[in-house]
Amino acid sequence: MEWSTLNSVLVGVEGGDNVAWMRACSVDDVAPGDAVVVGSDPAIAVFNVDGTWYATEDRCSHDDSSLAEGYVDGEVVECAWHFAKFCLRTGKVLAPPARLPIATFATRVTDGVVYIDV
Repeated sequence: MEWSTLNSVLVGVEGGDNVAWMRACSVDDVAPGDAVVVGSDPAIAVFNVDGTWYATEDRCSHDDSSLAEGYVDGEVVECAWHFAKFCLRTGKVLAPPARLPIATFATRVTDGVVYIDV
């Protein structure tokens, strides 16, 4: 497969489909257990879980708090405001007071750069 980079977007063809991946950060920008917010609309939180990368919407579905500012424990992020918990892999609610899941986005790492499929 051949990929090219245009204006921070990784573009290519997978399975016959054109795909585009938005540049999120360098792998060196986010320490394990931390997250960074990508300034897109809506904002997306990108999490480094011991070298595995996850991306979710950066908004708790309970009260609009930034999930990138929450607490990460393995594949789980806990909202810093009211302690709702979400699975980083699926977006599923794991603990109240949140009741609605959050959006998740596929990630890929190419040449030390993390990209998200938006």
